[in-house]
Amino acid sequence: MGRQRKRVVTGEAAPLPRKDEKPSAFHRKEKKKKVDIGKVFINISIGLCIFSLVWFFYALYMRSSLAKRVVTLHPSPPVLDDNSTSAKVSPDNFWGSYRPQVYFGMKTRSPRSIVTGMMWMRQFSDMDVNLRHTCEQGDRLQGYGWLMHDGINFGVQEIQDNDFTLTTEFVKRMGGDHGGDWTWRITAKQHSSAPQAPVISLMFYAAADMQGSLQAHVEEKHRLASITGSSEELGNFKITFRKPVTGELSSGKYASYNYLQTLSPGLDKLTDIVKHSLNRRFVYNPPSGEKRHYISVDTYKPPHHQNQQKPADTRKESDFVVHQVTVQTPFQIEVLFESGSFHDRPNQLIGSIMTQELEKRKSEFDAKFEKTFGLETKGLSQAHIKFGKAALSNMLGGMGYFYGQSVVQSVYNEHPLLYPERALFTAVPSRSFFPRGFLWDEGFHQLLLSKWDPQVTREAIAHWVDLMNMEGWIPREQILGDEACSKVPAEFVVQRNENANPPTLFLPLQELIEQLSANSDKAASQPTLSFLRRLFPRLKTWFEWYNSTQTGPLPNSYRWRGRDKDTNLFLNPKTLTSGLDDYPRASHPSTDERHVDLHCWMALASGIMASIAQLLGEPHQDYELTHRILSDNNLLNELHWSEQLRAFSDFGNHTQAVSLQQEKVYVPPGQPRHQFPAARLVRSVRRAPKLQYVNALGYVSLFPFLLHILQPDSPKLEHMFRDIRDSNKLWTPFGLRSLSKADPLYMKRNTEHDAPYWRGPIWINVNYLAVRALHHYSNIEGPYKEKAASLYEELRTNIINNVFKQYVETGYIWEQYNDSTGRGQGSHPFTGWSALTVLMMAEQY
Repeated sequence: MGRQRKRVVTGEAAPLPRKDEKPSAFHRKEKKKKVDIGKVFINISIGLCIFSLVWFFYALYMRSSLAKRVVTLHPSPPVLDDNSTSAKVSPDNFWGSYRPQVYFGMKTRSPRSIVTGMMWMRQFSDMDVNLRHTCEQGDRLQGYGWLMHDGINFGVQEIQDNDFTLTTEFVKRMGGDHGGDWTWRITAKQHSSAPQAPVISLMFYAAADMQGSLQAHVEEKHRLASITGSSEELGNFKITFRKPVTGELSSGKYASYNYLQTLSPGLDKLTDIVKHSLNRRFVYNPPSGEKRHYISVDTYKPPHHQNQQKPADTRKESDFVVHQVTVQTPFQIEVLFESGSFHDRPNQLIGSIMTQELEKRKSEFDAKFEKTFGLETKGLSQAHIKFGKAALSNMLGGMGYFYGQSVVQSVYNEHPLLYPERALFTAVPSRSFFPRGFLWDEGFHQLLLSKWDPQVTREAIAHWVDLMNMEGWIPREQILGDEACSKVPAEFVVQRNENANPPTLFLPLQELIEQLSANSDKAASQPTLSFLRRLFPRLKTWFEWYNSTQTGPLPNSYRWRGRDKDTNLFLNPKTLTSGLDDYPRASHPSTDERHVDLHCWMALASGIMASIAQLLGEPHQDYELTHRILSDNNLLNELHWSEQLRAFSDFGNHTQAVSLQQEKVYVPPGQPRHQFPAARLVRSVRRAPKLQYVNALGYVSLFPFLLHILQPDSPKLEHMFRDIRDSNKLWTPFGLRSLSKADPLYMKRNTEHDAPYWRGPIWINVNYLAVRALHHYSNIEGPYKEKAASLYEELRTNIINNVFKQYVETGYIWEQYNDSTGRGQGSHPFTGWSALTVLMMAEQY
């Protein structure tokens, strides 16, 4: 290539550089700066992309991790070993009446137990099929419940149907490796008012639950003489059905026999299977009497759903065998269970042998009841003592052993998840309406049972605390297993992990600590120390969970989560989590709320945590400090005392100017009304809410007194005692009403479908706390000691008299009592916390 010519430049213009001429240092710097800035932008962009990707995947991981927390169990060792309820470890408690939801049945404390039970129906009645099996208020029985039950060895129950009474008795005998033998005795007697002796069909059954097998042994064509079977936890066993007799020493009676052998997809289907196997083709033909066709089990025919595609039940089917005996009253029948591993059995537990064993157990029960509660020594009548035994026995006979999975959800889960499979040994509030575990109820249940048998209380608390997840949350309602699920409306099944319940388990823990301190050398109290040691790591997490999830807007304040959010439909949105459901809270739920009852529960819990920690030699100073702060009466006054109400109160965004009004539904002219939705009752707010005290006088206002937070010289006690004794506010001749008669929401419906629940009726659990608190303040020095003593005597007497009177008149202990008439109302029998009447009778607090 030739050289480039030199260019001639005229004027002042700078000469253009030659192609091979290097740029000046300035230009090189400018170009380099541009390149560097470009690289920086590229690097930043790449870095941001990498960071975004990392953050995206980290967020996914964290969300996934947080989503799993709700179904991840607490990492500390469980309080109970996995085999703690097995026949090997706990043979005496292995078999029991652990099916509270049926009128009569037994099972073992094992996950997939063989279950046994009884159904019955009256033949030739006006009703076509009146089958009784699960406890139902709709059966309208005149009464049913355990008259005696020691929680371990025996039970005696009386069931009053329309014109006859069934007495169901059981007694156990230890032996072998699988929980020993047991025998049932069913005695049927007609009522004196019955025009003729009724003919009754009893149906005894055994059912497997996904494991184990059953074989029927039939004699005389239709009579099921026995069932043999085997399962993992029972080994080999035999169930023998004895023929009916008129009495223990009398000869046999005429009876018709039938049996059913089929498969069941689940224990919740047993009633339906029997109903769909009934047939009228059999003839009842007594030697002296007319031939009549009667209803009996025959062949199971699954129901056919016409024009309906019903999803098939995919559960594994298990053996189900039913023995039906149809016989005229009076009669007596025995059913005998014998364990195959009980080799040195002295005799069969039947007839006079069973009677002797039963009488011995009854005598032991009577002696222990008097030693524990001393009602005879206190001069109570035999009728009151019999009532007290029935109340305790119904709680013991209402203990259930459940196994299954809860359905839970957190804010990090789009859909509900299944909790790990767990077992729960717990008392239930009501065999008919609430035959499952409720967290805040159980604390009250165990106040009574801890007096009778501390080991039952230790086991029940341990089972509840072992349900805890890694966050420290315990699902407040336990719906475990097919039978429990069948009794629960769908909207209550899912448990959400931000929702608490009052930590009432601290009440029986306090009782166990006091028993240990008073009787440290007694054998019954000795296991408590090791129990508390195993419990403590989980208790710490539970306590921390409340203090991290249920805190209020101000330091040392608390707020229940989980209030109803649809404020349009509720007169006052419910707070189910507090246990006091529709008790009036702030009319417009918000994060500004402060709840006085939760504050007091946490004051109680912190004090008991300090006691346990000190007992175990663990650091206790932080718990003591928290207890001191939360119990500070000045702080309590500052957060919750309403000068306007002259009482303690919640605080929140509130207005009293609310009512339920019929909503207006616009129907265009000429359009048929029936094509538009029915008008509902909706809430009307006549005055805007503002932050203020709620000023609802009732149970919530009393909590600083109920849980002994107030100092004995607190002038606030004077106001409380005045409100308690005022019949225009809380006082009634039957107990304290839940909401003041003067409150705007007193006995007001919460929706068109929700009758008032905690807005006036008398509840025994809170009345028990009130009697207990009055006893406390009447026994410590202070200016209100005499007033507390006077109120104590009067209130205690009123409650005992009314609960006893209603039991005698109706045959039941009730969920709540009418504040105007004292009549029992709500679910029944309710021998959950209403059985605390026994402790008031015994004056044991």
